[in-house]
Amino acid sequence: MQVEITCRHGSVSDSLRDYITEKSEKLLTYFERVTAIQITIDQGENQNRVEILVDAEHKHNFVAHAEGGEVKPNFQSALSKMEQQIKKYKQKIQDHRRDLPMNEIAENGLAEAESEEEAESESD
Repeated sequence: MQVEITCRHGSVSDSLRDYITEKSEKLLTYFERVTAIQITIDQGENQNRVEILVDAEHKHNFVAHAEGGEVKPNFQSALSKMEQQIKKYKQKIQDHRRDLPMNEIAENGLAEAESEEEAESESD
């Protein structure tokens, strides 16, 4: 996995670059299929904008950005937004019924459908 940091209209100190690289690599703990991370820092006169682009396998891309006065708090804010997106995506793609065999899931679904039909016929 590679981390690419670019800065528009200014430069980034080595200590900040190391900090950003270290923190952004922790995204792998949430989702191991991350292939590339691009961080763009846009420094303006009054505001700084930090944008994080994360590329994952199977054409899934995540984007988060934050604006404000300082670069470090903006990066932390954008990183927390990115963590939330990745956690939500991982939760969505996980199969939560792994512990039940497929035939048991089918039987439970069939039993629920039959009980609903019986309840409807009794109410009529």
